[in-house]
Amino acid sequence: MPATAITTYAIAMRTRFRGITERRGMIWRGPAGWAEWSPFEDYAPAEAVPWLRAAQEQADRDFPSPVRDQVPVNCTIPVVDPKTAFRMASESGCRTAKVKVADPGSKPSDDLARVAAVRAALGPAGRVRVDANGAWDVDEALAALTELSAFGLEYAEQPCGTVEELAQLRRRLRDRGPVVPIAADESIRRADDPYRVAELEAADIAVLKVQPLGGVRACLEIAERIGLPVVVSSAVETSIGIRAGIALAAALPELPYACGLNTIRLLTDDIARQPLIAENGMLPVGRVDPDPDAIRRCTAPDTVAAAWRARLEETLHVAGEDPGGLGADPPEHGQRIQDVMR
Repeated sequence: MPATAITTYAIAMRTRFRGITERRGMIWRGPAGWAEWSPFEDYAPAEAVPWLRAAQEQADRDFPSPVRDQVPVNCTIPVVDPKTAFRMASESGCRTAKVKVADPGSKPSDDLARVAAVRAALGPAGRVRVDANGAWDVDEALAALTELSAFGLEYAEQPCGTVEELAQLRRRLRDRGPVVPIAADESIRRADDPYRVAELEAADIAVLKVQPLGGVRACLEIAERIGLPVVVSSAVETSIGIRAGIALAAALPELPYACGLNTIRLLTDDIARQPLIAENGMLPVGRVDPDPDAIRRCTAPDTVAAAWRARLEETLHVAGEDPGGLGADPPEHGQRIQDVMR
């Protein structure tokens, strides 16, 4: 494979996650290294533009200087039965776990059993956080978190869908509910105004993901301006994409929480020569390169690759009309991507 060629990958998920059973995206190499572009497939071209900005930065520019050489991470527990949840948490080597809850196909009792199993696996000193992906309304969130708080939650990530709901829930929790800090994810990464979370005092913690927010430097600016503690998470990328998240976590002045970057185990394979899988709850800060054999294994079928090429072309077109463009020099970058695609 030529060093700069675009490859479309398709890797099966071990367990259905965010409604998908296969993760897909593109990788290519630029002057600074390998980059990944993998917006979720329900994202419109306009939503995919920040992901392209992040890929441009990763391919074309060195990452900001790190202030740490390793990053603490959590394990992620998808919607699985309690026995599987216990095993995943126990085998992860992490002292923090993020547990998915509020899945449309499960009951509140299922969530309780899953969180209880993870708490048992980590013991009283472990940290347990839950992620509802905005599925609850305020009353449902208050009821669920009241029960789940028995397991000593570190925080609840995006319990409600809107910033206004998060603000209301946070007030109600503070006034008469259990003490459960609120973390905002979608309310930042899919918002027209990510700073509205701080303006409405809707969260205690900001979850930042590099690709959806336009790159490491864009996230560093948000972190500085939003004035909240930050958790860096992945968008379930390969190790190529996760490397950018590690770069962000490594460059933040303070990192009080374990990051959600230990997600390679959610995939059945990976592209990297040395996949980014945590050891003792830590990920290293360092170079990540693909393995040619892994690329061959993970290359998507021609029909999938064609669809992603068309998607990239459409995103480039939309980005070219965007005043923000793709960064400092969008025409050159857009032309370079088009050249690679030929």
